[in-house]
Amino acid sequence: MTERTRLPNLSTDKDFDGKAFAPIYTASVTVSGGMVSHGRASGRARSGDGVLDLHLRMPEELGGDGQGTNPEQLFAAGMAACFHGALSLVARQAALDPAAISVVATVAFGRDPEDGGYLLHIDLEVRWPDVDVAVAAPLVEKADSLCPYTKMALRGTPTSIRLAS
Repeated sequence: MTERTRLPNLSTDKDFDGKAFAPIYTASVTVSGGMVSHGRASGRARSGDGVLDLHLRMPEELGGDGQGTNPEQLFAAGMAACFHGALSLVARQAALDPAAISVVATVAFGRDPEDGGYLLHIDLEVRWPDVDVAVAAPLVEKADSLCPYTKMALRGTPTSIRLAS
């Protein structure tokens, strides 16, 4: 018999009353090596705990060999997973079974018309079979307001960059 996954003790019902950001979990990933002449991430990506350890490659559409994952795929996975988690949480709170929910994240990499650099465009598609749109739509909106990845995409996110000595 398989053991049921224990859900974290997180809830939208718990109010946060602090005045500053309070980290609950922190992840760290280091990217090193690879081709650098093209200005795109390649090389090896490894998480601090070693669970994530993969080779980054440019997609064929950008001139790469496509023989590995790329940053846009990783970002799409994070977006889809985070939004799926937020929607699953609000579905359970509404006494609905979230098991059938799936989220497709599409991340497009392209030119930024404002500065000629690069920009990402994100599309999320929620699939929730057998749940009426009138029931699902407000829950999708609530998930959007809770999901830290969509908050980041809409509002930006505090970022610091420092040069290590």
